[in-house]
Amino acid sequence: MPIPLERLRTVASQKREVLAKSLTEARAAGLKTAFLCHSHLDRDLVMGMESLLQAAGWNVYIDWRDGSMPTSSSRETASKIKDRIKAAVYFLFLATPNSVVSRWCPWEIGYADGVKPIDNLFVIPTSDRDGNHYGNEYLQLYRQIDFSKADELAAWMPGQDTGGVRVRAL
Repeated sequence: MPIPLERLRTVASQKREVLAKSLTEARAAGLKTAFLCHSHLDRDLVMGMESLLQAAGWNVYIDWRDGSMPTSSSRETASKIKDRIKAAVYFLFLATPNSVVSRWCPWEIGYADGVKPIDNLFVIPTSDRDGNHYGNEYLQLYRQIDFSKADELAAWMPGQDTGGVRVRAL
């Protein structure tokens, strides 16, 4: 089941604990690290997804929090994004109405597909109040993360809807 956008917005307003200040610090602490591909128009949704992942013990890289990123897109931006994708263990694509039409997000997932093991790439499908689902075009290519029947974040193989693995256990 896709994660409802409203649930991400609700979770975004809750207080979050910062687990690590950087990917390097997270790796040193033994945390799972993930690059979160998203649209910059979805800050509230990104913060909600980050909270859910942090609760599962993951450290999430979000590019607009990185003070070393250029203020406008450039070749340097692309180079830094590539470095951060390679540095994180996992690549997560937060599929929303904005990210699926973004110019950068498909580029990022394409790059990640070429440099990461396929089992380390995930799509996080979402849905809106009207029943629209986002991310379907990727669900047969990559594993997905959404909620299990026990209401825990879980990872699923393409086309699978039972037997997911708790994200905490990945």
